[in-house]
Amino acid sequence: MVGRTFTARDPYHVTAEKIANFCAAVGEDNPLYIDPVAAKAGPYGGIVAPPGFAASFRYADNVFDQLPALRGGGLMAGIDIEFGAPIRIGDSIRVSSEVKEVYEKTGRTGTMKFVVVRSTLTNQNGDMVAHVDHRMMRRVRG
Repeated sequence: MVGRTFTARDPYHVTAEKIANFCAAVGEDNPLYIDPVAAKAGPYGGIVAPPGFAASFRYADNVFDQLPALRGGGLMAGIDIEFGAPIRIGDSIRVSSEVKEVYEKTGRTGTMKFVVVRSTLTNQNGDMVAHVDHRMMRRVRG
């Protein structure tokens, strides 16, 4: 499965409401993300999404559901995000997800299988807005 790429069928359309709802859900109150007047005077010239917003995108084609190593479920074992261009109101974000790594570790509770999927988020201009590495884990039944 390493190297297999999944591409979301439809782009995600970023709206002020989606950014505001995300901010409300996570308790983010920075005016650069929610106040049009303050954001216009800020460094980006308008509202942008907070950094964590990039992690809220669905994986392309529900990639984790299609991986044999995670059949029956798994747990989030970590997430790393590399930021590119800011995500703005009006952006149309496409998501492409690639299986980057599959590995096992043995700990005090037994063997665990890990799958790392890198999702690349690009806007309508082709600019990378984020690389999001999702690390999922599932206990190996012996």
